[in-house]
Amino acid sequence: MSGHSKWHTIKHKKGAIDAKRGKIFTKIIKEITVAARMGGGDPEANPRLRTVLLKAKSANMPKDNIDRAIKKGTGDMDGVDYVELQYEAYAPGGVGLLIDALTENKNRTAADVRSILNKSGGQLAASGAVSYQFNRKGTIVYNGENVDFDALFEAALEAGAEDVSEDGGIIEVMTDPGAFGDVLEALQAAGFTEEDAEVAMVPDNTVTLDDEKTGKVLRLIERLEDCDDVQSVASNLDVPDDFEMPE
Repeated sequence: MSGHSKWHTIKHKKGAIDAKRGKIFTKIIKEITVAARMGGGDPEANPRLRTVLLKAKSANMPKDNIDRAIKKGTGDMDGVDYVELQYEAYAPGGVGLLIDALTENKNRTAADVRSILNKSGGQLAASGAVSYQFNRKGTIVYNGENVDFDALFEAALEAGAEDVSEDGGIIEVMTDPGAFGDVLEALQAAGFTEEDAEVAMVPDNTVTLDDEKTGKVLRLIERLEDCDDVQSVASNLDVPDDFEMPE
């Protein structure tokens, strides 16, 4: 989803997200463990770990949880050996989905993802059928009611951001993935508090559907994100600023 569409979905799900904070922590712990296993436990020498730690900080994850996850990744504590998977799929209305997962049981995860898609009107796609429509970018989202756009614009570009845009009261700062951590930390140091920040797959173009189909796609995304093995879901669905989820 585009930045403002993504943030609309975040607002829609905020109560559910607060209720599922434990599950969010579990997903971030997996990411920390894998990042530390692949690149070591020093965030200064491991850009992937540094990015995940920024995400953990934004989620207010306790330091003890973070330290244990790093130790499991570096082998200083016993831990699970997770495998990274990505599924490409279509949701109702032809919306493209990229589903990233971390799992210790590939067969279970594949069955769970396929079941959720089938029950929600979606289907798996061939490798490359969806991913070519996306690029990996750092995205930092701000509530325009609480942030001065001109000041943020100047600070973001000075910090190395690629673009700053505003749509529907939502300000989105876009960065190269490699510059994400530096830009986010610079903006935090300048006094700007983000609503959401992550390195994610961003679509080149978006798909607009009627309210009924938009609701179906958002519910499908929620079901996928509720799966224990699924870390994130990127889509090219455009959610209008005035969209209200149908009952």
